[in-house]
Amino acid sequence: TEGYNIGAGAIGGLTLTTGVYTFNTDIRIGVDIKFSGDADDVFILQTTGSLMQAASTKVILSGGAQAKNIFWQVAGDVWVGPNAVMQGVLLANTKVVFESDSSLTGRVLAQTLCTLQTATITQAPAAA
Repeated sequence: TEGYNIGAGAIGGLTLTTGVYTFNTDIRIGVDIKFSGDADDVFILQTTGSLMQAASTKVILSGGAQAKNIFWQVAGDVWVGPNAVMQGVLLANTKVVFESDSSLTGRVLAQTLCTLQTATITQAPAAA
């Protein structure tokens, strides 16, 4: 699957299947989002903007999809709201901020700054 600017960047409420999703706008997760696929399926989300996940929302994996195979390539900032659950590998050009009691299963690679406010980061299992 390939998608360009799906939902005008508002991807909350969607179920994404394996593929490359490209945005020239911010990516916003206002409600839970689901990634559905097999254990080997890869999901790539690229944006020239920022990634913002609202408080208490979740990135949900189904059908065997794995956090280690979800790549968020973000040219701007990444903001994960309080109590939000993020999954995947975050590749941020600028800063990444995890607000209070948020969590990530995956990895964070930021060129400038990573701020954790009582957040939990758990590395996704490596490939077998």
